[in-house]
Amino acid sequence: MDVGNRLQEVRKKAGLSQRELAKRAGVTNSTISMIEKNNVSPSVSSLKKVLDGIPMSLMDFFDAEDTTKVNVPVVYTEEEFQDTFLNDISLQLVGKSFPNRNMAFMVETYPPGADTGVEMYAHIGEEAGVVTKGRMELTVEGKVHVIETGQGYYIDTNRPHRFRNPFEEECVMVSCATPADF
Repeated sequence: MDVGNRLQEVRKKAGLSQRELAKRAGVTNSTISMIEKNNVSPSVSSLKKVLDGIPMSLMDFFDAEDTTKVNVPVVYTEEEFQDTFLNDISLQLVGKSFPNRNMAFMVETYPPGADTGVEMYAHIGEEAGVVTKGRMELTVEGKVHVIETGQGYYIDTNRPHRFRNPFEEECVMVSCATPADF
């Protein structure tokens, strides 16, 4: 997906100028401009911060198609997961079409070296996850935690945090976050 063109599209649809979005998101006008021109590839936390100014979730940002469905499935196959790639991280949302979702349930894949970004991010809600393959480094308020296969985490997402895979093996994690707009 072309992140720059998509951001410009949703910004205009929301009736916002670059300057107004920058003000709402707490970033510079040039940051919005550089993202829209694809001069920079924003980190997960930076893009989330910009989208909070619209407001729009990361999952809605990457889902350009109409999600109104009459029949709500109970079981979802992997082909029905909403795939999003950000900074080489694969995020697969389960149940995108579920009406009025209260949580974001995802399968996350981090190749070696993948990182949600140097900038820590925080948002209102809770998040929990279990590493099903490999290892993950979770930093919360500056303290680094290594989560091994079979171990999990549960955090108040108001606490600044980030995820990183500095290891040589791919890491797969199943996670759930509230609110659902992550």
